[in-house]
Amino acid sequence: MAQIKIQLPDGSSKAFDAGVTPYEVARSISEGLARQAAVVKVDGDLTDLMHKLDQDASLEIITVDSPDGLEVYRHTTAHLMAHAVKDLFGENVQVTIGPSIESGFYYDFYSPEHTFVPEDFESIETRMKELVKQDLPVERTEVSRQEAIELFKSMGEDFKVELIEDLGQERVSLYRQGDFVDLCRGPHLPSTGKIKAFKLTSVAGAYWRGDEKRPMLQRIYATAFPDKKQLKKYLLHLEEARKRDHRKLGKELELFSFSEEVGAGLVIWHPRGAMLRTLLEDFERKEHTRRGYDMVQGPQILRTDLWKISGHYDNYSENMYFTEVEGQGFGIKPMNCLAHMLIYKSKMRSYRDLPQRYFELGTVHRHEKSGVLHGLTRVRGFTQDDAHILCTPDQLDAEIKGVLEFVQDVMKIFGFEYDMEISTRPEKSIGSEVDWERATSALMSALKDTGLPFEVNAGDGAFYGPKIDVKLKDALDRHWQCATIQCDFTLPERFDLNYIGADGEKHRPVMIHRVILGSVERFIGVLIEHFAGSFPLWIAPVQAVVINVTDNQLDYTRGVVKQLREAGVRVEADIRNEKLGFKIREAQLQKIPYMLVIGDKEMESNTVTPRFRNGDNLEPMTVEEFSAYVMQECRKYH
Repeated sequence: MAQIKIQLPDGSSKAFDAGVTPYEVARSISEGLARQAAVVKVDGDLTDLMHKLDQDASLEIITVDSPDGLEVYRHTTAHLMAHAVKDLFGENVQVTIGPSIESGFYYDFYSPEHTFVPEDFESIETRMKELVKQDLPVERTEVSRQEAIELFKSMGEDFKVELIEDLGQERVSLYRQGDFVDLCRGPHLPSTGKIKAFKLTSVAGAYWRGDEKRPMLQRIYATAFPDKKQLKKYLLHLEEARKRDHRKLGKELELFSFSEEVGAGLVIWHPRGAMLRTLLEDFERKEHTRRGYDMVQGPQILRTDLWKISGHYDNYSENMYFTEVEGQGFGIKPMNCLAHMLIYKSKMRSYRDLPQRYFELGTVHRHEKSGVLHGLTRVRGFTQDDAHILCTPDQLDAEIKGVLEFVQDVMKIFGFEYDMEISTRPEKSIGSEVDWERATSALMSALKDTGLPFEVNAGDGAFYGPKIDVKLKDALDRHWQCATIQCDFTLPERFDLNYIGADGEKHRPVMIHRVILGSVERFIGVLIEHFAGSFPLWIAPVQAVVINVTDNQLDYTRGVVKQLREAGVRVEADIRNEKLGFKIREAQLQKIPYMLVIGDKEMESNTVTPRFRNGDNLEPMTVEEFSAYVMQECRKYH
């Protein structure tokens, strides 16, 4: 038998008979490693553990507790779920796709005769557990394109046939476990017995290939972990996330609503929600003014010709809305940069005038498909805290660092941790390789100089330039995309922006596109979930509610409310003819920071007794003292 040499990550190597599997290599190292192994990297490529090795190779065993291993673990569990669904519902169901995702996995089914409901989950999970006990080998085979088409046609799996036809490959890979077979590139766990803990979590609708004109599928979401403790922890986390869901809290706290009469993805702000927005926007204006930004405002629609010059028409039009006025085409703005460039271009600039920093709380509209809309975090109309900095190439590094400092300061105020990521040139883009390289290097250099760690997200930049994405981490350790810093040499070229340099000649400025909070709507959604609706005092839409005990205190209660409002405290009165305990509970459910209870004692002493929403009481104090206390507490945050 021929021998092959397997090189391990520590630099050592071992000799094995040709045809050895990575699983056998893992067992030769330790039984524990073999038990934890999920997949293997052979010469850097992910491969099944049962793949036979016929030549020398470098090999790295990937365990289930690694990101790659967990992804394979979950993808195999997605196949297990599809297997169980087919066993239970048979010919009434067609399988489509079932990828792993950040929180677990899902599988899309076409089932016109059966509507999946959460009550189905127990029977599906039971069948999955039975298949796990059978420890069925998960085996990979390669067949010709035609063989695969004929196989899935015979099984009545029309969606798989379409996938194979669109792949355009002469040979495709299939994975079998028992009598279940699926089209998949893999890799997978070696057997169903490797799967230890899983839970089906929800069901939703999804169009085939995301196209509203194609069949509606049923998507079953689930998750899986290598052990039951991890699953239990995740499910508790999921339950907490449900309690914090901003769509639920937004309704309960009377912040915002949506209406089919208005249209999907368009937010209606109620008084408290509008106040929260106003507080954030006022904070933004103050912070930008302090950092040398000028306030500007662009129109909602601009001529289509401008969107063609910018490249949006060719590269972004599927996300835009267009209209016509007196025979002239217009595009409703999805971004604010065009008007800002026109402001810059309105007169000749000198290098002494730079940098120019333009800030706009600009409302934009984007054509998002209905299937991806999600509360405030994915809408069709939203406001960005958008700014564009036009500077000389020599100023670029300092300006990027200034934005990074701005982001750090703001995240600290809100108490968010965050991660940095650089997204590089996508396939669909404009501009020269030289300009893209200059822009990417500028962003990376600024991050390195500031000592901020970052990862590279290849191919996910904007179509006109690379970007730094700031992903903040909320109270449940979930990541949210908010701040973005984009470096752009291309649009100043397309719009022929210039400045007169020290040499008296024309030069091209560089443009930084940046947001700090990002979409105001999205950020509010994140804030609601992060704080579970219990906002810090400085941004609480209502800071206090004044509650009378009986009608005897009505006039005094109204006077207290008037005094507090004049002092700048955001206050409401609850003078309903209800029991005191009921009104206090109502205020707590509304997560109002302070309740000021007014009884005969307070009225006689001309005081109020503040009660915090967690039940703690402060000593009685005058209205002036409480106003001063609120202002002092707010200054701690901002």
